[in-house]
Amino acid sequence: MTPEIAPVKNALLALQDKICRQLSDIDGATFVEDAWQRAEGGGGRSRVLRDGGVFEQAGVNFSHVHGDAMPASATAHRPELAGRSFEAMGVSLVVHPHNPYVPTSHANVRFFIAQKPGADPVWWFGGGFDLTPYYGFEDDAIHWHRTARDICLPFGEAVYPRYKKWCDDYFYLKHRDEQRGIGGLFFDDLNTPDFDHCFAFMQAVGNGYLDAYLPIVERRKALSYGERERDFQLYRRGRYVEFNLVWDRGTLFGLQTGGRTESILMSMPPLVRWEYNYQPAEGSQEAALSEFIKVKDWV
Repeated sequence: MTPEIAPVKNALLALQDKICRQLSDIDGATFVEDAWQRAEGGGGRSRVLRDGGVFEQAGVNFSHVHGDAMPASATAHRPELAGRSFEAMGVSLVVHPHNPYVPTSHANVRFFIAQKPGADPVWWFGGGFDLTPYYGFEDDAIHWHRTARDICLPFGEAVYPRYKKWCDDYFYLKHRDEQRGIGGLFFDDLNTPDFDHCFAFMQAVGNGYLDAYLPIVERRKALSYGERERDFQLYRRGRYVEFNLVWDRGTLFGLQTGGRTESILMSMPPLVRWEYNYQPAEGSQEAALSEFIKVKDWV
Protein backbone atom coordinates (compact mmCIF):
# COMPACT_ATOMS: atom_id res chain seq x y z
CA MET A 1 0.00 0.00 0.00
CA THR A 2 1.36 3.40 -1.02
CA PRO A 3 0.80 6.15 1.56
CA GLU A 4 -1.15 9.28 0.61
CA ILE A 5 1.43 12.03 0.14
CA ALA A 6 -0.83 15.08 -0.29
CA PRO A 7 -1.99 15.24 3.39
CA VAL A 8 1.64 15.16 4.55
CA LYS A 9 2.58 17.99 2.21
CA ASN A 10 -0.42 20.07 3.28
CA ALA A 11 0.41 19.56 6.96
CA LEU A 12 4.01 20.65 6.39
CA LEU A 13 2.97 23.77 4.50
CA ALA A 14 0.55 24.66 7.29
CA LEU A 15 3.29 24.11 9.86
CA GLN A 16 5.62 26.49 8.05
CA ASP A 17 2.87 29.12 8.01
CA LYS A 18 2.18 28.67 11.72
CA ILE A 19 5.80 28.87 12.82
CA CYS A 20 6.52 31.94 10.69
CA ARG A 21 3.40 33.69 12.00
CA GLN A 22 4.23 33.07 15.66
CA LEU A 23 7.91 33.97 15.31
CA SER A 24 6.88 37.20 13.56
CA ASP A 25 4.43 37.98 16.36
CA ILE A 26 7.12 37.76 19.04
CA ASP A 27 9.72 39.59 16.95
CA GLY A 28 7.73 42.34 15.25
CA ALA A 29 9.42 41.78 11.87
CA THR A 30 8.19 39.77 8.91
CA PHE A 31 9.63 36.93 6.88
CA VAL A 32 10.66 37.41 3.26
CA GLU A 33 9.70 34.46 1.07
CA ASP A 34 11.82 33.08 -1.74
CA ALA A 35 10.03 30.45 -3.82
CA TRP A 36 12.31 28.21 -5.87
CA GLN A 37 12.25 25.32 -8.30
CA ARG A 38 14.72 22.48 -8.57
CA ALA A 39 15.80 21.54 -12.09
CA GLU A 40 15.92 17.84 -11.23
CA GLY A 41 12.39 17.94 -9.80
CA GLY A 42 10.47 19.69 -7.07
CA GLY A 43 11.05 22.95 -5.26
CA GLY A 44 10.16 24.81 -2.13
CA ARG A 45 9.71 28.09 -0.36
CA SER A 46 12.39 29.56 1.87
CA ARG A 47 11.42 32.21 4.39
CA VAL A 48 13.96 34.35 6.21
CA LEU A 49 13.59 37.04 8.86
CA ARG A 50 16.66 39.27 9.28
CA ASP A 51 17.66 41.87 11.88
CA GLY A 52 14.37 41.77 13.73
CA GLY A 53 13.61 43.01 17.19
CA VAL A 54 14.50 39.66 18.79
CA PHE A 55 16.00 37.46 16.09
CA GLU A 56 19.20 38.28 14.22
CA GLN A 57 18.18 35.69 11.67
CA ALA A 58 15.42 33.11 11.53
CA GLY A 59 14.90 30.83 8.57
CA VAL A 60 11.95 28.49 8.05
CA ASN A 61 12.16 26.33 4.92
CA PHE A 62 9.71 24.04 3.21
CA SER A 63 10.99 21.77 0.46
CA HIS A 64 9.54 18.98 -1.63
CA VAL A 65 12.08 17.42 -3.97
CA HIS A 66 12.03 14.28 -6.08
CA GLY A 67 14.37 12.39 -8.35
CA ASP A 68 14.95 9.21 -10.29
CA ALA A 69 17.81 7.91 -8.15
CA MET A 70 19.23 8.29 -4.67
CA PRO A 71 22.76 9.65 -4.07
CA ALA A 72 25.50 7.14 -3.37
CA SER A 73 25.79 8.23 0.27
CA ALA A 74 22.18 7.18 0.88
CA THR A 75 22.29 3.83 -0.92
CA ALA A 76 25.53 2.92 0.87
CA HIS A 77 23.64 2.99 4.18
CA ARG A 78 20.31 1.84 2.76
CA PRO A 79 21.00 -0.59 -0.13
CA GLU A 80 17.28 -1.28 -0.51
CA LEU A 81 16.93 2.25 -1.93
CA ALA A 82 19.09 1.51 -4.97
CA GLY A 83 17.19 1.74 -8.24
CA ARG A 84 14.25 3.59 -6.74
CA SER A 85 12.85 7.01 -7.46
CA PHE A 86 12.32 9.16 -4.37
CA GLU A 87 10.38 12.04 -2.90
CA ALA A 88 11.51 13.96 0.17
CA MET A 89 9.61 16.77 1.85
CA GLY A 90 9.97 18.62 5.09
CA VAL A 91 10.10 21.78 7.14
CA SER A 92 13.44 22.80 8.59
CA LEU A 93 14.18 25.88 10.66
CA VAL A 94 16.94 27.56 12.63
CA VAL A 95 16.54 30.64 14.84
CA HIS A 96 19.57 32.76 15.80
CA PRO A 97 18.60 35.46 18.34
CA HIS A 98 20.39 38.76 18.92
CA ASN A 99 20.54 38.34 22.69
CA PRO A 100 23.21 35.82 23.83
CA TYR A 101 20.95 34.84 26.75
CA VAL A 102 18.35 33.53 24.29
CA PRO A 103 19.38 30.12 22.91
CA THR A 104 19.62 29.24 19.27
CA SER A 105 17.05 26.61 18.32
CA HIS A 106 16.59 24.17 15.47
CA ALA A 107 13.67 22.01 14.40
CA ASN A 108 12.97 19.73 11.49
CA VAL A 109 10.20 17.35 10.45
CA ARG A 110 10.33 15.38 7.25
CA PHE A 111 8.87 12.55 5.17
CA PHE A 112 10.64 10.34 2.66
CA ILE A 113 9.34 7.76 0.22
CA ALA A 114 11.18 5.68 -2.41
CA GLN A 115 9.42 3.56 -5.00
CA LYS A 116 9.98 1.27 -7.95
CA PRO A 117 7.55 -0.75 -10.07
CA GLY A 118 6.59 -4.13 -8.66
CA ALA A 119 7.86 -3.44 -5.15
CA ASP A 120 6.37 -2.07 -1.96
CA PRO A 121 7.33 1.54 -1.26
CA VAL A 122 9.97 2.34 1.33
CA TRP A 123 8.89 5.27 3.48
CA TRP A 124 9.63 6.87 6.81
CA PHE A 125 9.21 10.00 8.92
CA GLY A 126 11.95 11.80 10.81
CA GLY A 127 12.60 15.01 12.69
CA GLY A 128 13.00 16.57 16.09
CA PHE A 129 14.19 19.75 17.76
CA ASP A 130 17.21 20.77 19.81
CA LEU A 131 18.37 23.78 21.83
CA THR A 132 21.78 25.45 21.81
CA PRO A 133 22.23 27.84 24.74
CA TYR A 134 25.20 30.16 25.16
CA TYR A 135 24.45 30.75 28.83
CA GLY A 136 22.83 28.00 30.85
CA PHE A 137 19.54 28.46 32.71
CA GLU A 138 18.35 25.35 34.48
CA ASP A 139 14.66 26.31 34.36
CA ASP A 140 14.89 26.77 30.58
CA ALA A 141 16.43 23.34 30.13
CA ILE A 142 13.81 21.72 32.36
CA HIS A 143 10.98 23.42 30.49
CA TRP A 144 12.45 22.42 27.11
CA HIS A 145 12.77 18.76 28.03
CA ARG A 146 9.50 18.48 29.92
CA THR A 147 7.70 19.87 26.88
CA ALA A 148 9.48 17.30 24.72
CA ARG A 149 8.46 14.54 27.14
CA ASP A 150 4.83 15.68 27.16
CA ILE A 151 4.74 15.66 23.34
CA CYS A 152 5.91 12.05 23.36
CA LEU A 153 3.79 10.65 26.20
CA PRO A 154 0.61 10.03 24.15
CA PHE A 155 2.72 7.79 21.91
CA GLY A 156 4.21 5.71 24.72
CA GLU A 157 6.32 6.16 27.84
CA ALA A 158 9.46 4.80 26.15
CA VAL A 159 9.37 7.31 23.29
CA TYR A 160 10.89 10.35 25.01
CA PRO A 161 13.86 8.53 26.62
CA ARG A 162 14.67 6.85 23.32
CA TYR A 163 14.49 9.99 21.18
CA LYS A 164 16.23 12.13 23.79
CA LYS A 165 19.19 9.76 23.77
CA TRP A 166 19.15 9.69 19.96
CA CYS A 167 19.27 13.48 19.97
CA ASP A 168 22.16 13.56 22.46
CA ASP A 169 24.05 11.04 20.35
CA TYR A 170 23.35 12.81 17.05
CA PHE A 171 24.14 16.41 18.03
CA TYR A 172 27.59 15.52 19.27
CA LEU A 173 30.77 17.04 17.87
CA LYS A 174 33.17 14.12 17.80
CA HIS A 175 36.14 16.28 16.86
CA ARG A 176 35.49 18.49 19.94
CA ASP A 177 34.24 15.74 22.27
CA GLU A 178 31.30 17.90 23.31
CA GLN A 179 27.58 18.26 22.80
CA ARG A 180 26.28 20.98 20.49
CA GLY A 181 23.71 22.01 23.10
CA ILE A 182 21.28 20.41 25.53
CA GLY A 183 19.52 18.26 22.96
CA GLY A 184 15.80 17.59 22.80
CA LEU A 185 14.29 15.03 20.42
CA PHE A 186 15.63 13.30 17.33
CA PHE A 187 14.00 10.45 15.42
CA ASP A 188 14.44 8.91 12.01
CA ASP A 189 13.29 5.86 10.04
CA LEU A 190 9.88 5.97 11.75
CA ASN A 191 7.82 3.54 9.67
CA THR A 192 5.68 1.29 11.83
CA PRO A 193 2.84 -0.43 9.96
CA ASP A 194 0.45 2.25 11.24
CA PHE A 195 1.15 5.13 8.86
CA ASP A 196 -1.37 7.44 10.56
CA HIS A 197 0.31 6.90 13.93
CA CYS A 198 3.71 7.87 12.49
CA PHE A 199 2.21 10.87 10.70
CA ALA A 200 0.53 12.03 13.91
CA PHE A 201 3.80 11.84 15.83
CA MET A 202 5.63 13.90 13.21
CA GLN A 203 2.91 16.56 13.44
CA ALA A 204 3.01 16.56 17.25
CA VAL A 205 6.76 17.21 17.23
CA GLY A 206 6.47 19.97 14.64
CA ASN A 207 3.63 21.73 16.43
CA GLY A 208 5.21 21.25 19.86
CA TYR A 209 8.44 23.04 18.97
CA LEU A 210 6.95 26.49 19.58
CA ASP A 211 5.53 25.39 22.93
CA ALA A 212 9.05 24.45 23.95
CA TYR A 213 10.89 27.49 22.55
CA LEU A 214 8.74 30.61 22.78
CA PRO A 215 8.43 30.71 26.60
CA ILE A 216 12.23 30.67 26.81
CA VAL A 217 12.48 33.53 24.32
CA GLU A 218 9.97 35.56 26.31
CA ARG A 219 11.91 35.01 29.56
CA ARG A 220 15.33 35.98 28.20
CA LYS A 221 14.87 38.43 25.32
CA ALA A 222 15.00 41.58 27.50
CA LEU A 223 18.04 40.62 29.60
CA SER A 224 20.85 43.16 29.26
CA TYR A 225 24.17 42.04 27.80
CA GLY A 226 27.45 43.56 26.69
CA GLU A 227 30.41 42.99 24.41
CA ARG A 228 31.72 40.05 26.47
CA GLU A 229 28.48 38.07 26.11
CA ARG A 230 28.18 38.94 22.43
CA ASP A 231 31.76 37.83 21.70
CA PHE A 232 31.13 34.53 23.47
CA GLN A 233 27.91 33.99 21.54
CA LEU A 234 29.73 34.51 18.23
CA TYR A 235 32.52 32.16 19.31
CA ARG A 236 30.07 29.42 20.30
CA ARG A 237 28.19 29.85 17.03
CA GLY A 238 31.33 28.44 15.45
CA ARG A 239 30.44 25.07 16.96
CA TYR A 240 27.07 25.29 15.21
CA VAL A 241 28.77 25.84 11.86
CA GLU A 242 31.23 23.03 12.47
CA PHE A 243 28.48 20.54 13.22
CA ASN A 244 26.34 21.47 10.23
CA LEU A 245 29.21 21.31 7.75
CA VAL A 246 31.04 18.27 9.15
CA TRP A 247 28.43 15.96 10.66
CA ASP A 248 24.86 16.89 9.69
CA ARG A 249 23.28 14.26 7.43
CA GLY A 250 20.57 16.63 6.21
CA THR A 251 23.12 19.11 4.88
CA LEU A 252 24.97 16.33 3.09
CA PHE A 253 21.78 14.84 1.60
CA GLY A 254 20.61 18.24 0.37
CA LEU A 255 23.89 19.07 -1.34
CA GLN A 256 24.30 15.61 -2.87
CA THR A 257 20.78 15.60 -4.32
CA GLY A 258 21.28 18.95 -6.03
CA GLY A 259 19.27 20.91 -3.51
CA ARG A 260 19.23 24.69 -3.39
CA THR A 261 22.45 25.72 -1.67
CA GLU A 262 21.10 29.00 -0.31
CA SER A 263 18.26 27.18 1.43
CA ILE A 264 20.43 24.33 2.70
CA LEU A 265 22.96 26.73 4.23
CA MET A 266 20.29 29.04 5.63
CA SER A 267 21.01 27.42 8.99
CA MET A 268 24.35 29.22 9.19
CA PRO A 269 24.46 32.14 11.65
CA PRO A 270 24.85 35.58 10.03
CA LEU A 271 27.89 36.40 12.19
CA VAL A 272 30.37 34.01 13.78
CA ARG A 273 33.96 33.99 15.04
CA TRP A 274 36.71 31.52 15.81
CA GLU A 275 39.55 32.06 18.25
CA TYR A 276 42.61 29.85 18.51
CA ASN A 277 42.78 27.85 21.75
CA TYR A 278 40.13 29.95 23.46
CA GLN A 279 39.89 29.37 27.22
CA PRO A 280 37.13 31.10 29.23
CA ALA A 281 38.04 32.68 32.55
CA GLU A 282 37.91 30.20 35.40
CA GLY A 283 34.67 30.47 37.36
CA SER A 284 32.96 32.60 34.69
CA GLN A 285 29.51 32.06 33.18
CA GLU A 286 31.25 31.22 29.93
CA ALA A 287 33.31 28.49 31.60
CA ALA A 288 30.15 27.03 33.14
CA LEU A 289 28.65 26.26 29.73
CA SER A 290 30.87 23.23 29.10
CA GLU A 291 29.42 21.54 32.18
CA PHE A 292 25.87 22.73 31.51
CA ILE A 293 25.66 21.13 28.07
CA LYS A 294 26.84 17.72 29.20
CA VAL A 295 24.21 15.01 28.80
CA LYS A 296 21.89 14.82 31.80
CA ASP A 297 18.33 13.98 32.76
CA TRP A 298 16.61 17.39 32.73
CA VAL A 299 13.11 16.01 33.33
